[in-house]
Amino acid sequence: MLLYDHRIGGLPETQEMLDFSATHGIVWDLELTDIQGVNEAYERVRRGNVRYRCVIDMDSLRRSLS
Repeated sequence: MLLYDHRIGGLPETQEMLDFSATHGIVWDLELTDIQGVNEAYERVRRGNVRYRCVIDMDSLRRSLS
């Protein structure tokens, strides 16, 4: 099992990729979970029950602390 993040490029490179994708109709499939669901998401990854990619919304951590 692999858990990792991507630290490729900064904001300008990310924006360029998003612009390119929008221009060419490129989309991706992912499951977005908030920080409160991280344990369930982890277990689903362990069981192989996540299709494509599971992404944790780190902004939900900030919202949960305020």
